Amino acid sequence: MSAHDQLLVVIDPVARRSDGESVRIAKDVLCAGAEAKICLPDNPEEFSRALARRGSRRLVVVGDDRALLRTVTLLHRERELADGELSLVPIGAQGSLEVAYALGVPRGTVPAARAVLDGVARRLDLLVDDSDGVVLGDLRIPAGRSPAVRAVEPPSVWGTCRSLVRTLVRPAPTQAVPRVHRLRVEADGVLLSDIGAPVEGVRVRSLAGLAAITVQPLSAPPVHADARILTVSGPDFRYRADAVVSGPVRRRTWTVREEAWRLTLPRA
Repeated sequence: MSAHDQLLVVIDPVARRSDGESVRIAKDVLCAGAEAKICLPDNPEEFSRALARRGSRRLVVVGDDRALLRTVTLLHRERELADGELSLVPIGAQGSLEVAYALGVPRGTVPAARAVLDGVARRLDLLVDDSDGVVLGDLRIPAGRSPAVRAVEPPSVWGTCRSLVRTLVRPAPTQAVPRVHRLRVEADGVLLSDIGAPVEGVRVRSLAGLAAITVQPLSAPPVHADARILTVSGPDFRYRADAVVSGPVRRRTWTVREEAWRLTLPRA
């Protein structure tokens, strides 16, 4: 049996808690088609140790975008990302698999597990920052704020009266005012925006060996650029890399690493 047919299947604890039945199906399909060693880490430390002990086995992660990002980050920081092939069976809550699907991983447990067995490794770009963080999909600067949670009033007489008053005396609608930020944005040394020109935000995605950058000024058309290196600086800001919010920082530089890792995807 070749090394390609020997798998280390690391099942993220979140996947086990959220959808145990899909985890069982993934295990059955993988074990039926290859020699698979199953690993069930309960915390990040055990997850890291499992990756370090994989040997020559092909690594398969069962989990969501965060599990995939954690794996790529660990392998990158150990300088082992380019040495092997990574596979993913996506299992998670709704909205937690957007990065995996955007990368081309099949939807559904059975198709994804079969792609692990029968697919091919494709080289993908990686966006790496100067603190050794990685971005697989979208980078947003600054990080978006979660929508406010509205309090629910108890079903009482007073609640009914307040609802009636709000219906009869409705305030005039107010127009939403966009939040603005003062950021200096440089792409390969070329200034796209300075702190004197407020922006609503910056969005970045690695594409074909370059970072596709969009800067949205306040009340002006967006500015687009492609570059290998992006530097953003200014007052303390947070940024969202895939599903993870980091910061605050005052300066961060991201560099595109072309074809830096390999992900098993279905054959074309």
